[in-house]
Amino acid sequence: STQCVMHYQGSNEEVTIPSTWNGQPVTVIFDDIFKGHTEITKVNIPDTITDIGGFVFDGCVNLINITLPDSITEMWQYAFVRSGIKEITLPPKMTRLSPYVFSECKNLKTVTCPAGLKQIGGWAFKQCTALTDLYVSKNTKISDKAFEGCNEVTIHYID
Repeated sequence: STQCVMHYQGSNEEVTIPSTWNGQPVTVIFDDIFKGHTEITKVNIPDTITDIGGFVFDGCVNLINITLPDSITEMWQYAFVRSGIKEITLPPKMTRLSPYVFSECKNLKTVTCPAGLKQIGGWAFKQCTALTDLYVSKNTKISDKAFEGCNEVTIHYID
């Protein structure tokens, strides 16, 4: 049995998600929990987390950098929508990037994907107007709608 983080109350710039709750590992950050929390600049995610829900970081415009633990396997649609992320390295166990994950991330410049990523969904980077570089395996299937509304994105093959 595992736990899911469902609520956040506070106004701290730095937030740490617990790795256990009532003696059980916390594996899911549920939908919307940091939505609209513009004050957040840093989130510490423990290596028990496997899933980041939808709209988790929606509108966290001052969240510029985030380190994702290797334990993460899934990021749901719109997980980072409208956040301030500038660059991101996706964890090695991720096999797909859901649609709209980074939609409207206006500061996002560089994305590094793991070699095992099998697919990048439609609109994953919709209107990421600063996006210039995607590092990805040549075996990754990229939706023809992944970069809708972007400027020129250079795809760098890592293998």
